[in-house]
Amino acid sequence: MFKSSLLRQTATAARSSTLRTSTSSFVTRQAARGLSATSARRDQPKDDSDPNRHDELTTSGKPGAFKHEGEFSRTDKTIRIEYPDEAEMPRSAPIQGRGGSHYKRTLATFSLEGKVGVVTGGARGLGLVMSQALVVSGADVAIVDLNKEEGDKQAELLMETFRKENPGAENVPKVTAHYADVSNPDSVNSAIAEIVKDHGKIDHLVTSAGFTDNIDAIDYPYERLKKLWGVNVDGTYLFSTAVARHLMDRGVPGSIVMIGSMSGSIVNVPQPQAPYNASKAAVRHLASSFAVEWAHAGIRVNCISPGYMLTALTKKILDENPALAQKWTSLIPQGKMGRPEDLMGAVTFLLSDASGYVTGADLRVDGGYTLT
Repeated sequence: MFKSSLLRQTATAARSSTLRTSTSSFVTRQAARGLSATSARRDQPKDDSDPNRHDELTTSGKPGAFKHEGEFSRTDKTIRIEYPDEAEMPRSAPIQGRGGSHYKRTLATFSLEGKVGVVTGGARGLGLVMSQALVVSGADVAIVDLNKEEGDKQAELLMETFRKENPGAENVPKVTAHYADVSNPDSVNSAIAEIVKDHGKIDHLVTSAGFTDNIDAIDYPYERLKKLWGVNVDGTYLFSTAVARHLMDRGVPGSIVMIGSMSGSIVNVPQPQAPYNASKAAVRHLASSFAVEWAHAGIRVNCISPGYMLTALTKKILDENPALAQKWTSLIPQGKMGRPEDLMGAVTFLLSDASGYVTGADLRVDGGYTLT
């Protein structure tokens, strides 16, 4: 009997401990998300015995009755960050130690050997790192950028980095730079013709050219809006259709990866950026639409939607707006921003034969941001 009683007491204590632990974990999780573990503070306290005391928290309550309302889910129009002019753009550099010879086994279908890839916006930031991913995977690459001089420098650096990390390599990928205003059809067609002349063909495309401004929608200049849409959406459309036309004329399959953003699926806070969000939603659906239209020709079209990535430009923004870093990372389940090189595997997979039965997909690389 004593043993039975002791077992019952032990079980009761264990359940009590589990409950305390679970409650503590819940409070910790709520606090981590910026939510109060205690009841909301009211301007006019109600009697705890009032059965309707929670009604003020519903739509029947007075808007703005509590200071916490929407506190962590609204944009702040006082945040204003304009995309810098070309002369003020920070430089990027190829990733070191990512492309050397290795002997770890992987699928041969991930290789891009013998292929030619085009990367718009490839002279800096995410575009540069994805250009390097193609080079490391064996492809020849055509960097397309508004800044041709920067593109030339980066093309040389990419080949130099490859040689250093692959001493004795017989085949060094060819990297060229080309000017294009992606929002201008004539400029796009001219760049395509130049690339085909230099490389003989195009097999893959990555549309990485794009920019954002953080300006309240009411104050957003219309001319600026047209420019953003021209680069982010028109540029993606024009280059994708030009490359698809080239592939169809050759009668060969190919793959296109559009760089969207998690902002095409959610609304970022606290910085306002409605035009950018809408443009990336358009890019995501363009990928789906083209995937259906061009499937008959063996052309796969997918989208990568990055979350917050610590590019050189992002570092500049955070230097000038340090409070944003904590707000952003507090909303990411993994708790960290991504690095540009975190996209190297994603873009290689979607361009290569390893994803041969994947088309119209949106691959979110965001640390889980869009899940919560």
